[in-house]
Amino acid sequence: MELKEIGKIKVEEETMFLQINKEYIKGLQGLEGFSHIDVLWWFDKCDNSKSRKVVETKKPYKKAPEKLGIFSTRSPERPNPIALSVTQITHIDYEKGIVYITYIDGMNDSSILDLKPYTPSIDRVEKPSVPEWCSHWPVCYEESGDFNWENEFLF
Repeated sequence: MELKEIGKIKVEEETMFLQINKEYIKGLQGLEGFSHIDVLWWFDKCDNSKSRKVVETKKPYKKAPEKLGIFSTRSPERPNPIALSVTQITHIDYEKGIVYITYIDGMNDSSILDLKPYTPSIDRVEKPSVPEWCSHWPVCYEESGDFNWENEFLF
């Protein structure tokens, strides 16, 4: 398996953007008009042998069961530290290969693996079900910004 970094997440004070590598800038063509994108990126701070062996974790959320399998969490510690974030595009500089975004939970200089346009017909589930312990979480991306996430985590 071979992965290629297509760019970096950039966090500079209040500004967040995706800096796409020169050889992939043409891949941004046609992205205008999409309000959101899925960003697949590498949790590089957890790319170590200890983090990659984690398959079970102690209760990470206040209302969660005492133990959870890693695949039922969004933890960066996992066999392959791949992250998926949905973010809103504010504008695109096609010449410089910069996609300006509202927010991403990635760290500055984390590697971007891929971008995909968010399309409701493929990405949206109208009536998803979730476990009781997280059923009070926001039902959409737009509401997540106003939700007090600090009250949910145990770290």
